Order: sequence, then C-alpha cells, then structure tokens
Amino acid sequence: MTAKSTLTTDLSDAHPEAQVAEPIFADFGGVINFYGPIKTLKVFEDNASVRATLETPGEGHVLVVDGGGSTRCALVGGNLGVLGVKNGWAGIVVYGCIRDSEEISSQDIGVKAIGTHPRKSEKGLHSAQAGKTLSFAGVTFKPGAWLYADADGIVVSDVAIHD
Repeated sequence: MTAKSTLTTDLSDAHPEAQVAEPIFADFGGVINFYGPIKTLKVFEDNASVRATLETPGEGHVLVVDGGGSTRCALVGGNLGVLGVKNGWAGIVVYGCIRDSEEISSQDIGVKAIGTHPRKSEKGLHSAQAGKTLSFAGVTFKPGAWLYADADGIVVSDVAIHD
C-alpha cells in the first residue's frame, strides 16, 4: 500500500460521498498520516475509560473520543500515548484537549485534538459510553467506519476507500 493511497485530498477527490471533518483539529502525534476502522468513546472531563480502552488491543483501529469539545482539561497525555503505541492503535482523535504534547509528538501514533491543556482530567467524575455513533466537527463517526487522517484533515467513510 503506498502512502498516496491514503491521502485525504486524494480520497476526498475520488470519493465525494465521504465525510470531511471541519478543520478544528491539530496534529500532535509522531505519525501525521494514519487510518483505520473507528472505535468510539464518549466521555466528559474524565479519561478513565480512555485509558481502559487504550489498554486493550487496538489492532490498527483509530479511537475517536468525543470529549464534548471541553477545553477545561486534557483527556489524553503521554502515558496514554505510550499505551496506544504498545497496544497497536493507529491513532486517536480527541474532540477535546491533550497534554504532554512534546512527549506525544515523539510517539509512533497519530493524535489529533482541538488543543492542549496542562490540567489532567478527574477520575470517576462522569460515566462513559463506548461503541456509540458520535457527531462532531460536521461528521458522524460510526464504530467500524473508516477514518483517514493527515496534515490536511480527516475523511470518514462507512467503508474502506483506500487502495
């Protein structure tokens, strides 16, 4: 598989039916181009379930975390990035903030988020929901759909659309 086959610009041109996320995400991981089937998690200012999910085998999936767009704390940090790499996750997309951005930038995983925040999340604050369809950034993220990310943005398709 060539790198060109997963570029969001090429995929968007070839598949106009694919969804394209609004440009609200920045790149933080050591991998900028990443893709895989989606696993979803909805949380709010409590990353205990994010940790628990990243402790499981990722098998090349992309974890999409709907943090409600909160900018009051971080949902992913360096330790969770290490877990993601260790357990084979292709990437993490956070509708919220991350921290330890310098550490995450050297890790072999894709990480996109809306920003950074030095404060860690609280534990046991809110319950989480896994495997739900999520909607943010003008896109619907369904478990099992495919997410493609690179420096130009995020493209989501119900089916794999790369070569």
